Amino acid sequence: MAQDIRDLFEAEKAHQKEDRLSEGHEARFLEKLKASVPQDPPKSKFNWMAIAASLVLLFALSFGGYTFFNADQVTETQQQVVETEVTPVVKTKTLGDLSPDLKKVEDYYLASIHTELSKVELTLENKELIDGYIQRLEELTNEYKKLSIELTESGPSELTVNALIDNLKLRLNLLYRLRDQLKEFSTDAIAGEAVEQSI
Repeated sequence: MAQDIRDLFEAEKAHQKEDRLSEGHEARFLEKLKASVPQDPPKSKFNWMAIAASLVLLFALSFGGYTFFNADQVTETQQQVVETEVTPVVKTKTLGDLSPDLKKVEDYYLASIHTELSKVELTLENKELIDGYIQRLEELTNEYKKLSIELTESGPSELTVNALIDNLKLRLNLLYRLRDQLKEFSTDAIAGEAVEQSI
């Protein structure tokens, strides 16, 4: 279905004549465009009143600052300064601060304590049992802090070092007992459920 290209051009010209804009359209468009764009140049954002007010405020502040900080007042305030005694913050020592071997021992026990604590699963059934152990662990932790303060203030002694190690051992053993009791508790609970189901 071939068409002559001349026929297509003629059809296009006829179509363009039909699509022409109405007369005066361009003039009306330009008038609307001029009406929407402001003709006045933009006013500056700062007028002379704002500048004058700023200068007055600056002058007042500089004059007030001068009278506030003059030499007589500075000497009076220097005389009123009272020396205060600043006590330096002392870091409490632990076993790890005494020797690398004791640090290894302390790290081993603390890591084991944290591992055992992370394995504990709290449920409604065992909450009371766990709360009792946690309370005892908190007491032992507070005792450990007191022993660390004693170590810092008095210096290392065999008695204090042994007490710190024993405290760590006791906390770990306490968690082992908690683990064992939780196992017994869960096996008793499972056995109780099995008996109930068989009845």
